[in-house]
Amino acid sequence: MAAGDRERWDARFRAGGHRGEARPSWLEAFAAELPRAGRALDVASGTGRVARFWAGRGLESLAVDVSGEALRLAREAAERAGLRIETRELDLELDPLPDGPFAAISCFHYLQRDLFPRMRERLTPGGVLVCEIATRLNLERHASPSARFLLEPDELRALCAGLELVSYSEEWHEEERAARAERASSAAARSEPQASEVSPARCLARAIARQFAPLDPQ
Repeated sequence: MAAGDRERWDARFRAGGHRGEARPSWLEAFAAELPRAGRALDVASGTGRVARFWAGRGLESLAVDVSGEALRLAREAAERAGLRIETRELDLELDPLPDGPFAAISCFHYLQRDLFPRMRERLTPGGVLVCEIATRLNLERHASPSARFLLEPDELRALCAGLELVSYSEEWHEEERAARAERASSAAARSEPQASEVSPARCLARAIARQFAPLDPQ
């Protein structure tokens, strides 16, 4: 990460410039596909709303982010909700991901393509990857994030190669524009609206992919 980025993110979170505390409610439609036990890793967690989602399902939830200030807010929010999450400050461009295995890995609004094979390696057999990342179509209505941080159309599907793709979609939503990959062993990117209010429609790519389980010996 470029020098000063950590300080920039800390200042942004300290000033309240971050996503609200709303649950990632779209995941609830896939409750039967998501684990209720084991370890979960939330990559580029920010204030930890997805990490809290995993903790609420009974998983041992680990939130990692470059911003110590964001992780402080994540711990406080978890405590208010009566949940427990672990946090770890990491620069994902320099530091390795925590060792697995994990029953679930999530990556919302953060795009670092070389993380996908590493996330896949850390999934348990049958483990899921959930991602939500903005796509380039977002630029039709929003000036940021820039193209550097956006997926190409259908790219998230390709990044989930090697996993069982359970569901995939790219659509405009009132909430935010992102690409979401659920249920897999691979991951994606970050883009943060400024408030908890509904923002103008954004195009979201959503995928559910699962790590293949080994075949039973005959």
